[in-house]
Amino acid sequence: MNQFFPSKIKLFSLFIIILLAFVLRFYRVVDVPPSLNWDEVSIGYNAYSILKTGRDEWGALLPTHFKSYGEYKLPVQIYASIPAIAIFDLNDFSVRLTPVIYGTLTVLLIFLLGRGLFKSNVVGLASAFLLAISPWHIQLTRASFESSFALFWIVLGVWLLLKGFYHPKWSIMSMIPFAVSVYTYNTTRVFTPLFLFSILIIHFNTLKKYQKYIFLSIAVFAILMLPLVPYYTSGEGNSRYKLVSITDDPGLIPRVNERRGNSELPWILPRLIHSKYSYTAAYFIKNYFSHLTPQFLFISGAPHKQHHVQNIGQLYLIQAPFLLLGLFLIFKNKNQFRWLILSWMLLSFIPVSITNDSIPHALRTLVALPTYLILSAYGFYVFYQWLVNKKNIVKVSILFTLAIILGLQFTSYIKNYYFIYPKNYSRDWQYGNKQAVEFIKDRYEDYDLIVFTRAYGEPHMFTLFYSNYDSAKFRNDPNLERFETFDWVRVLKFDKFYFPDLGDEGTGFRDIIAQNPDKRILFIGKQVDFPQEHYRLKTIDFLNGDRAFDIVEIK
Repeated sequence: MNQFFPSKIKLFSLFIIILLAFVLRFYRVVDVPPSLNWDEVSIGYNAYSILKTGRDEWGALLPTHFKSYGEYKLPVQIYASIPAIAIFDLNDFSVRLTPVIYGTLTVLLIFLLGRGLFKSNVVGLASAFLLAISPWHIQLTRASFESSFALFWIVLGVWLLLKGFYHPKWSIMSMIPFAVSVYTYNTTRVFTPLFLFSILIIHFNTLKKYQKYIFLSIAVFAILMLPLVPYYTSGEGNSRYKLVSITDDPGLIPRVNERRGNSELPWILPRLIHSKYSYTAAYFIKNYFSHLTPQFLFISGAPHKQHHVQNIGQLYLIQAPFLLLGLFLIFKNKNQFRWLILSWMLLSFIPVSITNDSIPHALRTLVALPTYLILSAYGFYVFYQWLVNKKNIVKVSILFTLAIILGLQFTSYIKNYYFIYPKNYSRDWQYGNKQAVEFIKDRYEDYDLIVFTRAYGEPHMFTLFYSNYDSAKFRNDPNLERFETFDWVRVLKFDKFYFPDLGDEGTGFRDIIAQNPDKRILFIGKQVDFPQEHYRLKTIDFLNGDRAFDIVEIK
């Protein structure tokens, strides 16, 4: 039967794979990861605010970017979260249901893409299976990460573009998901235009036959980008970049000057060797290749605790030989789309290479994942074709061994992720904020002032989210006090809440009591923020048993 029309067995296999993907992403989704992080509560609360009032937390009407903490979030993830919040209200489940759904749908899309690239249902099914059980993808589709939604749009766009090589009208349609990806995540603001330009160059001889459709495709993409023009020209579009870029690192120039001062080279050489440009280039190269190492891909993965379970690779180790085989064979066999796949992979690491935090970075390079999986699937497919002609005992033994190895690696990851990871890294997920707000809600009327430390992030947003605080009331609150710096926004006060750096000079426990005489005050802070002898109303621990918050009162 034609490879593009799967048999009932293959359709059933695809159904099982998609079901597996859904279960792995849905099971205990509220508990693992162990808490919503501050980006998730911000996404959820802004979606809730749009749903209820049509405005974000800052009062902007249906914005194309959300000021949030001052980093200006892109809009797609927030708007996409609205339906689940409308159905299930504002809570952990509604925020995380959306990534579970699009994460599962991405598995279907990679089947279609893998099948289209190699005209093989086996490659498509193997690609889908690898994505369904991928540690990289599972981690980032069980929490509300913009990167994983951008990946959905990229895979959809590439699949439609692939169809456009045979039926050029589809190339116009492909521009819509590509454009949406630019509105979804900061990495794809760079990756998507570069990737589309590379496709135009690589496949120019093929595409020039369809000049009308190519022109229309470019026009559609350009028109869809127009709403971003004010965003970039105002400087807001660069706010996130300035937070993490190597060129805006405040320590860069002092390091350059120090090296120049210590250099013993004559005359102008220190200025040529030690410059902002040479250091930026060196950091870029180092960052880029750190994402191509076996250490990152197969052994220990990314260091950021929210983005990876730690101590295993981003890919299963058993994928390595098949990935290399697939990469070799697409060039040996001169696959029509070999340069498309390679450019996709290599361009994926350019955006992250100009940043300076948490390198190598799993979130910002997730867009590369489909290329690894599709190449691994193709490598396995060719290997299996070779194996089919071997004796049954050899064939069964090898396949059984491979299945056992993959099964052991998969079960080791699953055990780690669902049962060990939440306990070890609940602090990194800002665990305890939800429990603190739930304690506050039950006693709100008992106090004149509620003091909540900023030690673990952005407590005001957790307070707004878990109390389902009316966003219009928040925006118009006469007690609302914000403090803006060049790269971040802090909410210091609203309602009867106060969010200081508890323990700093002037904002210590006794300072706040002295500043608010005769007030009933509830404090939520770290253990060291309060006198040891003071009675604790409640303590909240991280899942590893370490203390997160102590709650005390003054009446």
